Amino acid sequence: MGGMSELPLEGITVVSLEQAVAAPLATRHLADLGARVIKIERVGEGDFARNYDTAVDGLASHFVWLNRGKESIAVDLKSDAGLAIARELVARADVFVQNSAPGAAARLGLDPAELATADPALITASISGYGTSGPYRDRKAYDLLIQAETGLVSLTGSPAEPAKTGVPASDIAAGLYLAQSILAALFRRSRTGRGGVVDVSMFDATAEWIGHPMYIQMHTGRQTQRHGLGHAAIVPYDSFPTADGRLLIGVQNDRGWQTLMNGVFGRPDVADDPRFVTNTDRVAHRVECDSAVAAETIRFAGADLAARLEAAGVPSAVVNDVAGLVNHPQLAERDRWRTIGTPVGAVQALLPPMGFGDVELAMGDVPALGQHTRALLHELGYPAALSAEWISSGVVGV
Repeated sequence: MGGMSELPLEGITVVSLEQAVAAPLATRHLADLGARVIKIERVGEGDFARNYDTAVDGLASHFVWLNRGKESIAVDLKSDAGLAIARELVARADVFVQNSAPGAAARLGLDPAELATADPALITASISGYGTSGPYRDRKAYDLLIQAETGLVSLTGSPAEPAKTGVPASDIAAGLYLAQSILAALFRRSRTGRGGVVDVSMFDATAEWIGHPMYIQMHTGRQTQRHGLGHAAIVPYDSFPTADGRLLIGVQNDRGWQTLMNGVFGRPDVADDPRFVTNTDRVAHRVECDSAVAAETIRFAGADLAARLEAAGVPSAVVNDVAGLVNHPQLAERDRWRTIGTPVGAVQALLPPMGFGDVELAMGDVPALGQHTRALLHELGYPAALSAEWISSGVVGV
């Protein structure tokens, strides 16, 4: 790695009034990219994601995932002194991020639009459930509620039963769009000197992810059906039985179909069956096509079949569980694991998915609640005696 290279966001300061998943994911990516991220938390409780579980040696798995590389200051924002501290932090920042309940930041005295008006160079970035207008504007929103309201759950699961995604997809979508928008706003500011107000709603972000099923609905009036692991619009694209388990096979086009049946299985009669010649034909005869493929796959051990498919250029994958991911040779061989610090000791974490050729991205420690309160108060110029008074009275926490 080029030791002299700067991290992309080095010198950028982000102050975040955040909780749960969406905004913390956005700011964690900014921290990975080199930004200084100061996380404002409640005195005593902190981000409520700290208490979701105790899976990581006593720490919450969500919090460890989403909050490395940040500084934590615990402040009572309902006190005049606490609000003054927060506003001074924001005044020194490049970006202010918040995903409080609808109207909560404004009631606390940290209204993003007002802050941006007071400081035209400041970028304020907010995540809401449903956006800043419309009949659902003031509704509280959590990941599963948004997955349900957008129809995402109608596309996920088995034919018999809808299901939520196994990870918080609506939170992740909103967090990624917010991070992307902040980067764009910083780039614009570098050209114009002007900050601005950024808003991302979980509902809008998830609606965007619905993608092709939305266009199918609008133009055909047809709801995309659930097929478990199977693809709604491509056949064969599903998990198939082998002699010792299951293997997922994905055929993307008609050439791939011919390669699968002729090159891998030696079945030109099936390849040229009029029911299966085009993808449209195969989708119309999904059950028959999948049954024909399964009759071939069951003859092979999974590893042998995977080798034959790879040699022929037909995509396939093992249907892993999470343990399979943790122990995946692709992660090990590419040296994707790093050690980060936490309040209870070192843990393993994956490198960020975005890689820069000249510098490895930052992976800082996971902060304890209020770990940086004293240092930040000192940085702001408050006397030690006043800081001690605030600590004893609960204005700030350490």
